[in-house]
Amino acid sequence: MKNNFHNHTFRCHHAGGSDEDYVVASIENGFETIGFSDHCAWRFEKRDFVSGMRMREDEIPGYVDSVKALQKKYDGKIRVLLGWEVEYFPKYMPWMKETLEAYAFDYIILGHHFSEDEMYGDYNGSLTGRKQIERYADELCAAMETGEFAYVAHPDLFMKGYHKFDKTAHAVSQKIIETAIRTKTPLEFNLLGVEYSRLDGIDGYPFPSFWRLAGEMGATAILGLDAHQPEKYANSELIRFGEKTLAECELKTVDCIKLRRT
Repeated sequence: MKNNFHNHTFRCHHAGGSDEDYVVASIENGFETIGFSDHCAWRFEKRDFVSGMRMREDEIPGYVDSVKALQKKYDGKIRVLLGWEVEYFPKYMPWMKETLEAYAFDYIILGHHFSEDEMYGDYNGSLTGRKQIERYADELCAAMETGEFAYVAHPDLFMKGYHKFDKTAHAVSQKIIETAIRTKTPLEFNLLGVEYSRLDGIDGYPFPSFWRLAGEMGATAILGLDAHQPEKYANSELIRFGEKTLAECELKTVDCIKLRRT
């Protein structure tokens, strides 16, 4: 693993360290690319709604300026990319596309944390019902069909709450994987999720059955640190575990992404 495209900043209210700390840590640990993909801002219908897990709209310019300054400062030492982790909220996507163009973002990844809208929808890591996880799959697939996203972050997030790989979970997983293959969208094996599962003592995400099925079906995977602290770049054991698991599942893997601008 030489490139990591899933990296957060203090602006999401649950990550630590300065933007430069992450760049320095990635260089020290032999990475060739760091992609900043903090939780995106949204222009919600209720303009007074304040999210507790993403940057505000007025923080966008500072985020962009910081990443672009680091691109220049560390040019020749590491490639620094400007991205966002984005949900698929169809009614807000026109604003999102305008914003991505206005600030010349390099890429976005699909991190579908909420269904419909964060103000009203369910958190997709706490779903327990059949219809809920089926809706999650429908929304994930619709997002992949747009071709806007470089890859799907933690596609099996729904298993954090659902837990059992029954017929419904199998069908939902199969639908997600089939769409990923057809749209040529990589699926992220999320290394932060591995840490969560170890702490909780249960299989949340990445869920083993999901990834075995992905390997059987011929999906393409990418590793993501989902770094919320700079020191995550030094966790070689976790990275080796991810690489080993993907190899055991016989998954095709990539370590690069398609950028919005080439």
